[in-house]
Amino acid sequence: MNLPNSITLTRILSIPLFIWILSTNRFQGLGGEKELLASALFIAASITDGIDGYLARKRGQITTMGMLLDPLADKLLIAAAFVALVQFNPSLVPAWIAVVIIGREFLVSGLRSIAASEGFTIEASDLGKFKMLVQIVSVVAVILDHRWKEWPILGGYFFPVHAIALAAIWFMVVLSLVSAGDYFAAFWSKIDRRVVKRRRRAFILSRRRKRDVAAT
Repeated sequence: MNLPNSITLTRILSIPLFIWILSTNRFQGLGGEKELLASALFIAASITDGIDGYLARKRGQITTMGMLLDPLADKLLIAAAFVALVQFNPSLVPAWIAVVIIGREFLVSGLRSIAASEGFTIEASDLGKFKMLVQIVSVVAVILDHRWKEWPILGGYFFPVHAIALAAIWFMVVLSLVSAGDYFAAFWSKIDRRVVKRRRRAFILSRRRKRDVAAT
């Protein structure tokens, strides 16, 4: 197993630890250590998503296993985070929001699988990449909101954790739906072009056969 795949596997193995931190009572009453530890772990796991892909391309170590594990790790991390947040902070992440976000992830995976079976790929859009950044902000903000609604900073000011978490979650829902539509449009346009090409090829072949029959 090469280094990029090992990093991807580390991301997958961090998921049970992340869920355990959010669900355990071991850190209760310790001043927010649970929230800070879970946030740090989620950020670190999310960062590895860019590191493993970069190393795989730079070192020429793009493998079939990596192509399978990398998107699987991403989907598992996001799904685990939002399922855990439904229980951890249900006021901000009700079940239907988790269903929308997780459903979008599996919809895109399904479209890419169909595209691969048809012999083409759907590249990750800039909107999809931006969505990943918003996911990190929204998950971390919701985790911190469980402990702090406002975070005191220098000068007597307060960082509005709750307001940011609320805005990030709703923005995440809208962005998930829009990016899903963007992927579907890209998928449909490529499928449509392939259908047109097949029809043209079939039409040309049928005309050739008619000519051959007429010539005989």
